[in-house]
Formats: sequence, structure tokens, C-alpha cells
Amino acid sequence: MKIFLDAPNVGKLEKKYVNSAIDSGYVSTVGPLVGEFENAFASYHDVPRAVSTQSGTASLHIALHELGIGKGDEVIVPALTFIATVNPVLQVGATPVFADVDPLTWNINPSQIEDRITKRTKAIIPVHLYGNPCDMDGITRIARKHKLYIIEDATESLGATWQGARAGTLGEIGCFSFNGNKIMTTGGGGMLIGKSDKRLAHIKFLVNQARDEQKGYYHPEAGFNYRMTNIEAALGLAQMQRLDFFLKRKSKFYAIYRKELGGRGIVDFQQEYPGAKSSRWLTCVTVTKKASITGLQKKLAAEGIPARRIFMPIPCFPPYEKYADCRHYPQAMHIYRNGLCLPGSTLNTDAAIRRSATALRRLLEC
Repeated sequence: MKIFLDAPNVGKLEKKYVNSAIDSGYVSTVGPLVGEFENAFASYHDVPRAVSTQSGTASLHIALHELGIGKGDEVIVPALTFIATVNPVLQVGATPVFADVDPLTWNINPSQIEDRITKRTKAIIPVHLYGNPCDMDGITRIARKHKLYIIEDATESLGATWQGARAGTLGEIGCFSFNGNKIMTTGGGGMLIGKSDKRLAHIKFLVNQARDEQKGYYHPEAGFNYRMTNIEAALGLAQMQRLDFFLKRKSKFYAIYRKELGGRGIVDFQQEYPGAKSSRWLTCVTVTKKASITGLQKKLAAEGIPARRIFMPIPCFPPYEKYADCRHYPQAMHIYRNGLCLPGSTLNTDAAIRRSATALRRLLEC
């Protein structure tokens, strides 16, 4: 029985769409499927417009750029996230300011945000970690009080909801990723949605090298080559048709893990805030028994079960050591030191997930 950690689920429908794009001759950034994919994504989120990009990182970068955030500005970010959340802050010349996370949900702690606001703070980037929505009501209250932008990092949370609203629709701009390991994929790729149609129209202009097409190859601004290709959009359109299936499978896998591992005092699960519904991108746990996480990984791998560490807190990496000290983020460090992401690809069967859970339980109970 093959067990997959986070491999993409691509099949006949995706091949049909991609072959259609190839047969049409539109394989690069010119082609009708890009617009169709953007429209389908906007419709799913009940927003007027979506803008596709080459990656989730590109989406975050151009969101910061569009909001005028740059040198001398500060952006509050969680200490516990993937590094792509924070790299764009440096790339626009701003300073990342780290906040610790809530020990139960693993998401940025609103009380920590309030403590870190200065006259230079311009934005907050909440990350719905592993698909689990942040306390967006608390974050929104702080942002309104201090007149700050919210850029939602929804790269892991497609399909998640907060108080019934879809993740990515709650900030000024929401950013998504379609990397191969995400809930749905375009191979690479990303997307932005937001509150201002004017801003999104300008972002659409910027991702195409800021080209004024009515004047030919004329560029009144310095833009970016962040466009999605027609082939990627073809893959995205097929995956959108299967999104509900993917989300249901992720939810089923989580239920199996809870049944097999919960209530035994061996692991703690990432919890949801009241009113939050996680997309369950990956089911992750912290091990409560004193154990070597890398040792557990190796033992699981020996049984054909892939698992990976929780993200290392960003202040631990060399480019960010001058901005913060890992020791100042005890919750992020605890989750990292004791956390493990379990197999969650929708290529898995229920039996594969059950075998993964029971193997981990056996290793921790022996």
C-alpha cells in the first residue's frame, strides 16, 4: 500500500483540460483559460475579480507592492509559518515584526499583534496555518483601530471558512498558492482576491509587465512577469471541479486521525477557533510524550509512511536572526520541536491513513 504525504491528485480530467490547451496552441501566458480560471475562482469566493500569478509568493509580494509597503515600514507576521510568507516583506524593503502564536490553534496571537504595533506598522499578514483559520474578528478589530492593512496568507487554506466567510475574503487582499502539494494545484501558480476591484485591476496590469496593450509594448510603470500560463490555468480549471471532493477527503482523513490518536494522551491536535472551519490541508499534531521527532520520522519512513516536521520558526533562519530571537517565541518553538505533519494527500485511501495513524500510535505507546 503506497502512502503519500502531500502528492497532487491529478487524473483524467486534468489531462483532458491540459491536452485541450496544448491542442489550441495557447500554452504560454496568452490564452482564454487564464481568464476562465480567474472567473471560476472569483465565483467560488463570491468576489467580483481574481488575479492569477506564478506563485503564492508572487501574490504576497505584489500585494505588498500594491499597498505601497516598502522601506521604513513594518509588517507584523507570525513567527510560525513557511518562509514564503515573510520573504516578500524583505523583498519590498520593509521590516518583518514577529508575533508568537496561540498554543492551541498555532495561528498568530492577536494580543501579540497589539503589543508590536508602532508608528511604522503598515500591515498584518495572518497565516491560516495548515488550513486552520486565524481569529479574523480579533485581527480585524486591531487593524481597524490602528488603520492597518490585512493581507491574508490563505495559501494553505483554500476552502476554509471563518464565521461562514471563505478564507482570503476577510482582508484587504487574500493570497493563494497552487503549488503541487496544496489542496488543489496548477503545478505552480497563485491567485489574489480582494475588497477593491480597482486595486485588483491594477495588480492585473502589473503582473503583465505593466504593459499598456492599447499602445503596444508600452510600459508606464515598472511591472512584474508574474503571469500564469494557459496550461497552468487548464489544470486549475479541472482541479476546481474536484475541489469539493478534495476537501471532503481531507476532512475524512482528519476524522480518522482523531479516532485513532485522540484521547490517549500521546498527541495534541491543532484546534480551531469557534466559528472556524479548517480546510485540513494537512493534519498535524504535537507529540506530548517525550520523543525524538526526527526519530519518529525515521521509524515511520521505515514502514513506508512519510511524515514531515512542522515549519521551523522564521526567526531561526539566518536572514531573520537580526530581527528577532527564537527564544522570544516559546509557543512557536514548542510546536516546532514537538510537531509532525501526517500523510494527507487525497491520493491516499482511508486504509492508508488508518495505517499511518495506528503506526504512530504504536510507536508512541510502546
